[in-house]
Amino acid sequence: MTNNELEGTALSVYAYIAQADGPVGTREITRGIELSSTSVTHYHLQKLENLDLIEKNSNGDYVPKKRAAIDGHVWVGKNLLPQLTLYSLFFVGAFAAEVSTILLSLIVKSLVVETSFWFLTGITLVAMLLFLKEGTRLQRKLRPKKDKI
Repeated sequence: MTNNELEGTALSVYAYIAQADGPVGTREITRGIELSSTSVTHYHLQKLENLDLIEKNSNGDYVPKKRAAIDGHVWVGKNLLPQLTLYSLFFVGAFAAEVSTILLSLIVKSLVVETSFWFLTGITLVAMLLFLKEGTRLQRKLRPKKDKI
């Protein structure tokens, strides 16, 4: 399987099935990711079955067969998250530590925060926001609003 084959709506369908608490039917998938028809959903389900990522159970519902490695994403439990979102958590922690240091300097007068530390804190804030924004943008791609075959 190449990553080219698992993108767009097919990736959204796969992520929906993989993150579900149990088997899911075609109509539930269609409603869950807001596709226009069950035939569009069925097309992508066939594609995922051919890639050996999902299978149909005895009731005709779909379950994940295996986890796909998807570029730029990581599985956290049953959730597929963009790696950029995880990177942003590093900067959230760094920013919290830097702000704590600044606040501590307001209480402890002997602790002096230099201008370069303020600059570093600003850069950390910008990095945190950029990673969060891009991670959120990638997460939204897992939930398309329009049908794309």
